[in-house]
Amino acid sequence: MEQLDDLDARILLALDADPDATVLGLAHALGVARNTVHARLRRMAASGALGSFSKRIDPAALGYPLVAYVWIAVSQASNDPVVEGLQKIAQIVEIHTTTGDADLLVKVVARDPAHLHRLTRQMLAVEGVMRTNTTLSLVESMPHRVRALLEERARE
Repeated sequence: MEQLDDLDARILLALDADPDATVLGLAHALGVARNTVHARLRRMAASGALGSFSKRIDPAALGYPLVAYVWIAVSQASNDPVVEGLQKIAQIVEIHTTTGDADLLVKVVARDPAHLHRLTRQMLAVEGVMRTNTTLSLVESMPHRVRALLEERARE
């Protein structure tokens, strides 16, 4: 992935402050050409630096207020097929390959504890999953943030 420069960071900070801003409005606010802003936004989207809009949606607004993290141990030869199987479970919103005692860390959202239990059973049914260990999130003390990193890059 291409690294963002200070102008990219300034564009993203302006967009973060006003998500409905037009390319023309961003260009005017930043004192750069409209084509420059447009090209940079397209480049950031194409490279994956600018993620999808759905990342901003709170799963609780969709009826999934419960958040849990599930450590998953898989049989050594089946990490990729396990990930493919887990991706079929809509309530799994993130999967990370990790080091340590478990092979995967999965972030899952659920309607309630009983629903979470059913989801963990679904995970265990995926071929190659050996065991799981679930940790319930009680409170999101600090949500995902990148703004401080953008501000730092914009100052460079």
